[in-house]
Amino acid sequence: MNVRYASARLLLASTALVACPALAQDATDTMDLEGTGQSGNEIVVTAQKFEQRAQDVPITISALSGERIEELGVSDLDELSNYVPGLNVQEQSANNPGIVIRGVTSDSGSAQQGPRVTLYYNGVDISRSRGSYQSIYDLDRIEVIKGPQATLFGTASAVGAISIVPARPEPGVSAELSGAYGNFDYTKLSGFVNAGNDKVAGRIAFEWKKRDGYVENLNPSQEEALYALDNLGLRASLRLTPNDDLTIDLVGTFDRQRNGGTPFISGTLPTEAGPADPFDPANLGGSPLSAEVLGKDQLGLDREIYDLNLTAEYAIADDWTFTTVNGYREFDSLETFDADGSAAWFLEFAEIAKGWQFSHEGRFAYSGTNLRGSFGWNYFTEDGRQTVPFSGEEGTFLQCLTRAVPNVPCVAADGSVPASQVLAALTGGALTQLPYRSVYENQGQNDSYSVFADGTWLATDRLELTAGVRLLWEDRQSGYSATAPAPVLIGLLPAEMRQALLAALPSLAYSLIPGQTDTGGQPYTAQDDFFDVLPRFNVLYRATDDVNLYATVSKGRRSAVVQLGATRDSQGNAVPDYQLVPEEVVWNYEAGVKVSSGPVSASLGAYYLDYSGFQVSVLQDDGSSRTESAGSAANLGLEAELAVQATPWLSLFANGAYIDAKVDEDSALTPAYSGARFRLQPKWQGAAGFTVDAPVGNGMRFFATPSITHRSRIYFEMPNSELLSQDAVTLLNARAGLSFAEDRFEIAGFIRNATDEDYLLDAGNTGGAFGIPTFIPAEPRFYGVELTGRFF
Repeated sequence: MNVRYASARLLLASTALVACPALAQDATDTMDLEGTGQSGNEIVVTAQKFEQRAQDVPITISALSGERIEELGVSDLDELSNYVPGLNVQEQSANNPGIVIRGVTSDSGSAQQGPRVTLYYNGVDISRSRGSYQSIYDLDRIEVIKGPQATLFGTASAVGAISIVPARPEPGVSAELSGAYGNFDYTKLSGFVNAGNDKVAGRIAFEWKKRDGYVENLNPSQEEALYALDNLGLRASLRLTPNDDLTIDLVGTFDRQRNGGTPFISGTLPTEAGPADPFDPANLGGSPLSAEVLGKDQLGLDREIYDLNLTAEYAIADDWTFTTVNGYREFDSLETFDADGSAAWFLEFAEIAKGWQFSHEGRFAYSGTNLRGSFGWNYFTEDGRQTVPFSGEEGTFLQCLTRAVPNVPCVAADGSVPASQVLAALTGGALTQLPYRSVYENQGQNDSYSVFADGTWLATDRLELTAGVRLLWEDRQSGYSATAPAPVLIGLLPAEMRQALLAALPSLAYSLIPGQTDTGGQPYTAQDDFFDVLPRFNVLYRATDDVNLYATVSKGRRSAVVQLGATRDSQGNAVPDYQLVPEEVVWNYEAGVKVSSGPVSASLGAYYLDYSGFQVSVLQDDGSSRTESAGSAANLGLEAELAVQATPWLSLFANGAYIDAKVDEDSALTPAYSGARFRLQPKWQGAAGFTVDAPVGNGMRFFATPSITHRSRIYFEMPNSELLSQDAVTLLNARAGLSFAEDRFEIAGFIRNATDEDYLLDAGNTGGAFGIPTFIPAEPRFYGVELTGRFF
């Protein structure tokens, strides 16, 4: 592990020293979109590693410039998903984001599992769930590319990719500073400073955002409300252009969260404020031993991200370039959470996630009159671990889980915890508490090597044919260990009660948490190698100068899971529990039309995704998740986008998606999933609005972007349950204001969820594995005002 870590850093350093003209200009290389007026299909993207209008890319792509993101009032990636058809982002916490493209979710925290959706930052894959989330600020653009894109974005892009492109340093001196204040004591300070010339330019950007939690926590041991935010993002960029042929970009990013606890609110256990209700105050106390056992005494998230990226492009000849992209990313997080959603000392957990990733890619690109293409190689390595400590009290745990003593509730109607008195009653007052602790850890060391080639032939003035392939080799190693001692209380119970409990839960003879097996801290390991061929084929036909037709066939793949845990053999001894979950393979077939005619920009695409070995995450008795194959699945969908520049000062937009994503009803592997809809994916979603940007005289202009977003019912888990779902949600959002002195100063107001809609962000969660599902309320109405000053 240490050898890999050292070699990764050494390779990055050596690449920097030789200025090895940087990597595959993923959907990440430079372009200043400010002031170009580009929008809709006219925006320039680099999804295919060449600068092209979105209109001319033969795949379904949604691209938003940094300016457009600001107009919409979007400040987090999950808000962006309201405006991109086929994309949903669920931010349960910065440590646990769920990214959904075309119905398929990538949100597993296990170090043993691979992602499905590629999240790219500065051209580098950052898809590992616990290390992927970061603040979005000072952006050039975000590109959302739909469908498998292994040739362009690597193996993790089984259903698509999101590419975040920050603003690059540019010649000249400019700066911006914004400050915002809103309800829940929301405070934000952000800005950038840019200075340089044609040879050397630098840029420093930052965002600090703080907000009180919007869910009251009645527990006196906790100092702040739930879902409080305290985020800091810093980015320093350096661009060197020693001559016309060579461009070098070095970008360092730091991201930090000190956020309040996630409001896992029980659906059955009441508080002193009344019956269980996800939209009422919570009473989440954590564990009295939280600081000692879980790592800190307050619920919430402490997390740091460090990211370093070196990209260089060298023009070898008139039509040839070589690009290399190199990235190193390290994450370290500790999140404590109350999984039972009540005042009981029942299910108190922490998650400690640590890891690092290194990526190197080299790409030669050719752009001729009738032929353009690229070929190259990629190396990606990561090393991560997920450690989950648990703290509980044995009497409370057994009573809340099993109701061992009749007529004694876990939590009473007045919010008190009668279960905490069970131990004293059973031992005649000899014992009042039996603290219990356990911990399990999963580990993953994953290496992938690939070579790829992608070419486009301009057969005629109107016809383009594209083909590409990536050859992939993977080495996946997994580890697992656990320390989970047998409970003391079982031996103190009356014989009849002990026999009844052990008959119902035999695992109680070994561990308090059902399904958790003690390895004595001894690590188990497993390893396997894999190979695959991932092709894509595209056709683009220019029907007219304004209308392009396209079709594509591509293959996507989610890595096989070298899944390792622990179980007991027939003699009760702990042994490795190894399962190789086959890779998930998807074939994507889609066709569409893109229009860019005067003031109108539009696209319409239809697709069909055919899955084999569809992987699902299943909660286990110990609160962990396990990957299983649900067999075959299919996904039929439509996506549409429309933008109209109605007048010089008024633009209109609308988009929508229909996604029918389900496990096949005749799936023979796991009948329980037969016909189930994919989790977190609405069947219908859409957004519409308009932007007014009009001068009002004396160097002033008025701007406003109101919008409405809608999505139909979503299910939070598979198999589907109406209880663990959220009905249709419609939200109203707006941003409006005035700019002064030729855009040097600006005042704007913003509001999100203007009607203060009550709806759920998530349901089920860890508590669901123990029979008490919890519910997380989504954001209420947020509003505020923002002041901005610019120097240019």
